[in-house]
Amino acid sequence: MNISLFGNGKTTQALSSIIDSCTIYDDNITTPTYDKYQHRLCPSSHFDAFKSDLEIISPGIPPTHFLAQQAQNLMSEYDYFAKQMPFSIWISGSNGKTTTTQMAQALFEDKGSIMGGNIGTPLAFLSTHAHLWILETSSFTLHYTSHAAPNIYLLLPIRADHISWHGSFRAYQDAKLKTLTLMNKDSTAIIPHELKGLLTQKHNKPRIFFYHDTKDLMNIFDIDCARIPFQEPFLQDAILALAAYKVLYQQLPYEKLHHFSIGKHRLEEIRDAKNRLWVNDSKATNVDASIQALKRYNKYFIHLIIGGDDKGAELHPLFSFAQQLRLKIYIIGSNYQRLEQLAQQYSIPYKLCKELSNALKSIDAELTSSQVALLSPAASSLDQFSSYEERGMQFCAYAHNIL
Repeated sequence: MNISLFGNGKTTQALSSIIDSCTIYDDNITTPTYDKYQHRLCPSSHFDAFKSDLEIISPGIPPTHFLAQQAQNLMSEYDYFAKQMPFSIWISGSNGKTTTTQMAQALFEDKGSIMGGNIGTPLAFLSTHAHLWILETSSFTLHYTSHAAPNIYLLLPIRADHISWHGSFRAYQDAKLKTLTLMNKDSTAIIPHELKGLLTQKHNKPRIFFYHDTKDLMNIFDIDCARIPFQEPFLQDAILALAAYKVLYQQLPYEKLHHFSIGKHRLEEIRDAKNRLWVNDSKATNVDASIQALKRYNKYFIHLIIGGDDKGAELHPLFSFAQQLRLKIYIIGSNYQRLEQLAQQYSIPYKLCKELSNALKSIDAELTSSQVALLSPAASSLDQFSSYEERGMQFCAYAHNIL
């Protein structure tokens, strides 16, 4: 069989390590060569659909790309493992899916679970002999998945994100709901109620629980939030993870969450040498995530750093919410002109900094011990950084080095 791998990233490199023979096509390859497994590496333009029996696509490649358009037998990484995949829980949504995945792993680890997917470990590196796979699942992967399906699907609320990749918000929603059409009657999905109107008969195969908000989830699954050691937005993540456990085992192991720590770059609090609060929320790459961060610190005067590659997202809701708070905005990133216009339109105090280092110096000069410095950019970092982690680390390093 002639297998083609689209993209030379983490997903396909992992697949290349377990597939006997394949060809990898990537835009960044200009001259045909070989990888360390002696698989051919070729420019994307060399792909010939008539010489390929199967194409596995990297999730980051959009459906408008030449490779996706030319493929005749396209599948996702998930589809490739569909027949080997053990019992699985897939977790998706606009914000919180990483934390929910990590919390679920903390709950299920002693049951033999392993986690992977969008959280960093490709499926090719997960043991198919594990008792349970817990997979953080992106809308990109769901878009390309047509065969594999989870046993339990946890969907966090959906907000406008990745619109340039999907083409529209409705297409983004449809990608998140597509997996319902692939699940069977013995499977379970927990879905935001606001999406109920988008479902058709073909979505109604699994048992579906619809929820309005965190309180609704607590009532549906009889969960006591007083026994959960987290505030919003992490409270909802914890309740969804607990709900999955209750679906499987009819138990609620609250005590396991008391040993869980929230990962870096998501509302990560730092006190500098002057006892001033700096909050690294670099993982907030869309508007809703930043609004949630502002809600968390709405009792403070907030020095808010925003900006980056917003991918054309609708930004008015962020400024409408920020207008109600005591804050000043420090604008960075490639969308600085858009942000400056919006700050003026909403009469919000701002400073045009363009780069994170300038914003940090400006805030340092004004920040008091009763205020908060918040990096919650509502945008991707790739215009100025290699990742949101690099952006967050620069923010943290500055706060830690204050004397």
